[in-house]
Amino acid sequence: MTHYKVWTGLLMTCLLSLNVHARGSLPVFTELVSENGAAVVNISTTTRIKTQRQMPKLPPNMQIPEGTPFEDLFKHFFDQPGRRPQPRNGHSLGSGFVLSSDGYILTNHHVIKNADEIIVRFSDKSEYEAKVLGSDERSDVALLKVEATNLKAVKLGDSTQLKVGEWVLAIGSPFGFDHSATAGIVSALGRSLPSDSYVPFIQTDVAINPGNSGGPLFNLDGEVVGINSQIYSRTGGFMGVSFAIPMNVVMNVVTQIKSQGYVSRGWLGVAIQNVTRELAESFGLDKPHGALISRVMPNSPALKAGLEAGDVILKFDGKKVGSSSALPPIVGGTAIGKSVPVVVMRNNKKETIQVVVEQLPESEDVTSSSSMPGRLIDDRLAIEIADLDEEQKEQYDIKEGVIVVNVAQGAAADAGIHEGDRILSINNQKIKDARHFLDIAKELPEDKAIPVLIQRGDGAIFLALRIGKE
Repeated sequence: MTHYKVWTGLLMTCLLSLNVHARGSLPVFTELVSENGAAVVNISTTTRIKTQRQMPKLPPNMQIPEGTPFEDLFKHFFDQPGRRPQPRNGHSLGSGFVLSSDGYILTNHHVIKNADEIIVRFSDKSEYEAKVLGSDERSDVALLKVEATNLKAVKLGDSTQLKVGEWVLAIGSPFGFDHSATAGIVSALGRSLPSDSYVPFIQTDVAINPGNSGGPLFNLDGEVVGINSQIYSRTGGFMGVSFAIPMNVVMNVVTQIKSQGYVSRGWLGVAIQNVTRELAESFGLDKPHGALISRVMPNSPALKAGLEAGDVILKFDGKKVGSSSALPPIVGGTAIGKSVPVVVMRNNKKETIQVVVEQLPESEDVTSSSSMPGRLIDDRLAIEIADLDEEQKEQYDIKEGVIVVNVAQGAAADAGIHEGDRILSINNQKIKDARHFLDIAKELPEDKAIPVLIQRGDGAIFLALRIGKE
């Protein structure tokens, strides 16, 4: 019995020490919040929305009878001298944080977009009107300034040192509840979102809700590593996936705003897509990686350097390109006018091409849709194609190729080719016309992935075509 008590006591001691160790390993955020809460601000904006009072339209030849109640009613509402439509105000809430003690404040572009008045409120309830020094829609970063001194400022961290699984903390004003703290971990790094291809987002599971936008994301050292920007949600509220702009991207924007008043980015001038397993095989890659060029823009740096549709970009300026989404942030962050080496896979061989990066234009043009002259059928691919006339070539902004008239069940349909697609190349051979298409198609090998470049809608993509054995 004595031995039983001794062993039971030892076991309980071990369990308690394990429990203490486990609890001790969890982060404690109280000190981090108390040290940095004063540097986080609430941002409220007012936008004056103009409204116009319109006279109701009367049927032709109809007049309001004089001396009737209708005449008095119309004069009261629509015909009073000096009576003007009153503007109404739109309001929004967000968060931000103090970048430096002399009044520089960071937030999201979408928080202050189109605002006529911006009020910054601090934790001690003091308020200041802010002016916008610069705002960049592509990165969703805005730099504000308030006339104040000796403000509590945040410490900046290096977002490139973040690791997946690392603890992070957000402070902001979700739904207007000032200085709310939420914690979680880094879920992924370098995420690309469809509307923000120039930002490699930090994905977290920190609870972010409307009103958190523009607030800081801290690491455990109390350093800001990102600006909370977006959530992925089907309900409008938090669902476990949120995104922050890395601080290194933010500070590049801030530096440019302070020095030149606007933000410029590097431009290559290509349309790109991901490399699938089938496409990797067809381009001679050992695994799916890189950014596949599906189109080279007219008068672009890529065209001037000799890059071509079908090239797979593996490295840009010494940086590995793991996927197509990795390329835009790398190019965008490259100095304008810099000559950089670009490693590509072309015709199953690696080549290095020097490209001089230019400034990203405000917008990049692409093209549109359909019609057809003489038709030809390829039974092996189960596809009907036609030559492009001069009007179509001008409409689609292409010089050569064929248009797909019809697709039956077979190799072309399995590859994802649709009616109306313009086929520009097969197996890295440019298509001149319908007859040339048939000549190339005859020689295509069986049971092997073959790259096909098509133009669809406003873009161009590669598909992997595989002809089954007969």
